[in-house]
Amino acid sequence: MSDLSSLSTRQQSLAPIKDLSALRRILQDLPPGNEHAAGAAAAREEILTKPPGSLGRLEEIVAWLARWQGRYPPVMDDPQVCVFAGNHGVAETGVSAYPPVVTEQMVQNFERGGAAINQLSAELGAKVTVVPLELARPVNNFLHAPAMTEGEFLDAFQSGMHAVRPAASVLCPGEMGIGNTTAASAICFALLGGNPADWCGRGSGISIGTVERKVEVVSEAVRLHGNAISDGLDALRILGGREIAAMAGSIVAARLLAIPVMLDGFICSAAALALHCSGPGGLAHCMVGHSSMEPGHRRLLAHLGLRPLLDLDLRLGEGTGAVLAALVARAALRCHLGMATFTEAGVHSGIER
Repeated sequence: MSDLSSLSTRQQSLAPIKDLSALRRILQDLPPGNEHAAGAAAAREEILTKPPGSLGRLEEIVAWLARWQGRYPPVMDDPQVCVFAGNHGVAETGVSAYPPVVTEQMVQNFERGGAAINQLSAELGAKVTVVPLELARPVNNFLHAPAMTEGEFLDAFQSGMHAVRPAASVLCPGEMGIGNTTAASAICFALLGGNPADWCGRGSGISIGTVERKVEVVSEAVRLHGNAISDGLDALRILGGREIAAMAGSIVAARLLAIPVMLDGFICSAAALALHCSGPGGLAHCMVGHSSMEPGHRRLLAHLGLRPLLDLDLRLGEGTGAVLAALVARAALRCHLGMATFTEAGVHSGIER
């Protein structure tokens, strides 16, 4: 099958999703990776001018790119950075250091190219796709009602799906939304349990007293809605926000389009957790870019069994950690494709292979 016809076939997989049952069926039947392509990457690693395994996780990255792009050699020529923005009714409970209007102001900053994510994306060679989601109409305060109806959730989820460019070589999803660390904490507590305080950090720099308020809000939300949450999609709809649902949608679309995903921090990983809890192997095409300063992020990654590439004390969001890790992925691929083999270099391997 030609690349063009293959792309067309993959695009057809993004048909409208009519209800949550249909989405659950999609998550139960996601396409596998291409083991032949991954094997080709591993085979070349074995004959490059270095001791076996000496480039550590850089070798893992190349095989991951090949497996989930479904080709060898893989490419990093067209990365996509998507920042999804949404507002949260729970922000009215005093769980954030900033008012909700900051979400819209930051969207304007993204669009003008003035945010951190714009600078890092420029280094990667990617233009930032900004997707604001009904900022003037926050999702419901989940202390009063589910954050979204089924229709609102599916609209946001599919907005994320359709934001993904089918030809992208890797996807780096990010977010902006005042109050969304509280939503992410509630999702994690609902799905993984433990102590609600384990999932609540300082987010955008809130005081210790505000963290205590966040813990109360998260605990109350799960007490109110716990019986209605049967899987990750329920948690995402009832406790999440449009931008978190859209990130989840972009992750699923990337899988259907054969695009590997570099996950960002706590909020992005909470969206990923919802998929993990709703379908087996739903995150196989994902790598985690970094471990954030949010205390719940490390616990979440340990549960998912995912090891971050970087640990830089980041807590900004926007996709910044994912883009930094994608820069590492580009370096890994360049090393893999540019290095000489022992035969080409006329170097004796000195090792039985």
